[in-house]
Amino acid sequence: MKAPTHPICALIVDDEAPARKRLANLLGKDRDIGRILEAENGTAAVELIQTQRPDMVFLDVQMPGVNGFGVIDALGAGNMPLTVFVTAYDHFAVRAFEADAIDYLLKPFGDNRFEQTMERVKTRLNEYRASNSVDANAFGPELLKLAAKRAKPGEIWDWLAIKSRGTTRLVMADDIEWISAAGVYVTLHVGGQEFLYRAGLAAVAERLDPFRFARIHRSSIVNLKSIALLERRSHGEFEVVLKNGTHLMLSRNYRSRLEAMLGQPL
Repeated sequence: MKAPTHPICALIVDDEAPARKRLANLLGKDRDIGRILEAENGTAAVELIQTQRPDMVFLDVQMPGVNGFGVIDALGAGNMPLTVFVTAYDHFAVRAFEADAIDYLLKPFGDNRFEQTMERVKTRLNEYRASNSVDANAFGPELLKLAAKRAKPGEIWDWLAIKSRGTTRLVMADDIEWISAAGVYVTLHVGGQEFLYRAGLAAVAERLDPFRFARIHRSSIVNLKSIALLERRSHGEFEVVLKNGTHLMLSRNYRSRLEAMLGQPL
């Protein structure tokens, strides 16, 4: 098998320290591993995946609070790194592969079984990097992807259903001024009101119209029609001032994407 062209960043998510140490020791022997990150719960895992963008994750299924499947629900399956579920229970296997897991390690596992998993991971990484090296910034495929979503009712959200105490409120997406991250939830800011929605920011961003909503920071999305002005700050960042007076930050990491949406530099 051909080695990956770039060092692999791996994330270990498990609430038990010995389990994390076991995987870290095995990964530490692999020359293709560049960085090893660790999280002891699902909430920390969501944060690390969003900020560090690991290539792969060893994800424990059963953890207090947000479990392994909760991490995927928060981020959206399409925003997950290559995922290997690790658990002591085999009855989660079907659901794991429905979540597009690349492998399923059943505790306790041996070194040979771990090496088989890494073979699969490296093969998939090579395939993924090869397919994206032709033109990673081409906008054409994004248009095709959006058109395909538009062809299926509900793929792009025009409405969000907010459930609370036995009632369901329909909030029109176009009325949302901005969205902020709240752990494994998001807060929708609509006309001076706030609504908590059970989904992660990345998962919500994936379902909103990309010609109307822009991710401007790892913790916020904004409706373009709500923006009043942008004020330049240091190091390539801008302050985004909304028509309702709210001040947000445009991170330099998301600036180029916003400029592409606007069709002009800031």
